[in-house]
Amino acid sequence: KHRIEYYGDSITCGMADEDTTGKDRGDNDFENGFASYANVTARYFNADMHCIAKSGIGITISWFDYVMPDIYDRAYAHDTTRWDFNKFTPEIVVINLFQNDSWLVKAKDHEQFKKVFGNNSPTPQFIISRYREFVKNIRSKYPEAKIICALGSMDATQAGSPWPVYIQEAVDGLNDTNIYTHFFAYKNTPGHPSVKEQNAMADDLIAYIKRTFKW
Repeated sequence: KHRIEYYGDSITCGMADEDTTGKDRGDNDFENGFASYANVTARYFNADMHCIAKSGIGITISWFDYVMPDIYDRAYAHDTTRWDFNKFTPEIVVINLFQNDSWLVKAKDHEQFKKVFGNNSPTPQFIISRYREFVKNIRSKYPEAKIICALGSMDATQAGSPWPVYIQEAVDGLNDTNIYTHFFAYKNTPGHPSVKEQNAMADDLIAYIKRTFKW
């Protein structure tokens, strides 16, 4: 009935959502993408879903040597073959990225920090501009789609976090009435979202989509 596309990190992947021990293990045994908020939301709307997500990935920096802007348009992450965006045209695109950036822009001893930033943390203006450029790239692929720039529900959305502000400023600068922001409430528990917390995120996103787009 509908078509949704997601760009995300471990939260969207469903990392550790079935690890009930509290150890937040990233092993395949405990990761259930079918139970992630992205899948639950898509099933609720009877929507075909594309999901481009990778644990640890960011927009300005990742825990490894590539970021989402490097791979979002590839058929395979480490291949030069470009994806044909005409094969699938979503009505809604959900971007839930920046959780990993929020940690790594402060990790001056991390290998990737030194590689990407040298000795100095990036400015808010740099972070905002990189996010804005990524959203512009998505818009260029899908001129008619509604784009939801989301964040959460881990500590990048806790009280006082600047990361929702960065996203809002990036979106405001695009002057595009079909680009929206939506921030999941901080779950205030350790580790990645559990299945229960993923369901709470899905309930939140479903309500937002119904309210905003009348699905």
